[in-house]
Amino acid sequence: MALVTLKEAMDAIPAQRGALAGLVVLGWEDARAYVAAAERLGCPAVLQAGPGCRAHTPLSVLAEMFRVLAEAAAVPVVAHLDHGKTPEECLAAIEVGFSSVMYDGSALPLAENIENTGRVLEAARRAGVSVEAELGVVGYVGAAPSVGTDPDEARRFIAAVPVDAPAISAGNTHLSTSDSVPVDLAAIRAVQAEVPTPLVLHGGSGIPRAQRRQLALDTRVMKINIGTELRQAFGGALRATLQSDPTVFDRNAILGSIIEPVTKVAEDSLRQLWA
Repeated sequence: MALVTLKEAMDAIPAQRGALAGLVVLGWEDARAYVAAAERLGCPAVLQAGPGCRAHTPLSVLAEMFRVLAEAAAVPVVAHLDHGKTPEECLAAIEVGFSSVMYDGSALPLAENIENTGRVLEAARRAGVSVEAELGVVGYVGAAPSVGTDPDEARRFIAAVPVDAPAISAGNTHLSTSDSVPVDLAAIRAVQAEVPTPLVLHGGSGIPRAQRRQLALDTRVMKINIGTELRQAFGGALRATLQSDPTVFDRNAILGSIIEPVTKVAEDSLRQLWA
């Protein structure tokens, strides 16, 4: 198959009950594992290149990697830029072939966030690319606190810049290493009452698994980003390989050994969301 946009992937959710997992990619092996997991379930794979990934691998290389994986996959694949901090970064991703971009202006005043998102949205629409934006601030464990999304601001934002899916803050937090951070369902429903689009939640690894399922089936949340639990699986599999054979030194053998363990964890994460 070829790359699809985030909107096309969300439109493929059966009867709009269920959600996509935005799978955070750091390299070739985990990206392969995520596509394999999606193929086992028959659901789209959303491959996300965040700031950490982009600090180590050029954007053009990531775009080509995602394209190659998509063309060989038996399921639709989204090449998604996660947390583009400037409009220019999003425009560069569009230029090299990403099918979806997220502009994160959440730390800016609403008017500036709208202005910058509008620049990205105009370019994306010309290129046939989906756009995600962020309203409110999703914090980080042990660092920046979260600021909940204001429903009225969300309504004004979408009226001005009708992106495909806004990411919102409702108690979710980045980088939680256990699924012990439940989100505020009332806050999510208050936002979805004002906004007609699908919604996105970042920090999905911290959300209890049963609640993820509930969100996917009973709200308009149609993408939940999953990163930390997949990195934990990668790290655990890597340590197990090195401990089981202290003499192994071949890079392909070492990194190849993590693909199946990460695939199994990614498959479980996807299954929680895909109806």
